[in-house]
Amino acid sequence: MALTEEDGQYLIDVARESIELYLDNRIKIDVPFECPKHLKENLGVFVTLNKNHNLRGCIGYPEPVMPLIQATINSAISAAVSDNRFPMVSIDELEDIQIELTVLTKPELIDTPKEEYLDNIIIGEDGLIVEMGFSRGLLLPQVATENNMDKEEFISHTCLKAGLSPNSWIEDNIKLYKFQGQIFYEKE
Repeated sequence: MALTEEDGQYLIDVARESIELYLDNRIKIDVPFECPKHLKENLGVFVTLNKNHNLRGCIGYPEPVMPLIQATINSAISAAVSDNRFPMVSIDELEDIQIELTVLTKPELIDTPKEEYLDNIIIGEDGLIVEMGFSRGLLLPQVATENNMDKEEFISHTCLKAGLSPNSWIEDNIKLYKFQGQIFYEKE
């Protein structure tokens, strides 16, 4: 489903309000009464927080397990307080943080021989999920372009994100999924 810029701005506004209320009062907001019905469809989403153009938190739902609006609220709060790569965002620094929201399509298994994996990935369009046993790693579509990665580097970095060796993608027991994302940026 393609969302409009207005939909994206609405979700970003709700994400910011969610973070502010949580940091101020440790209260999670309810889904707004006026939320458009189509934003209650189950979709995956990631909320990315950037401070001075540097990553400050990123958490989300790769699978469409709950309504988009609820997933956005949960992900926004988690990106601010639960991304274990960073200390919790303080209320004072929130004004310096820009919110980026990526709404995901349902991940689809790349069901081809591993020799054909690279032929099935479009840099700048596809995000990746690598799964092996209990290990799982995900990189959003924009990560490859922002870091000038080619297809093999993108798969290798997704393996690293899963805690695997970079060349694990050539193993027989690996599963590789791709998805697309619609990205919305907070207006500065």
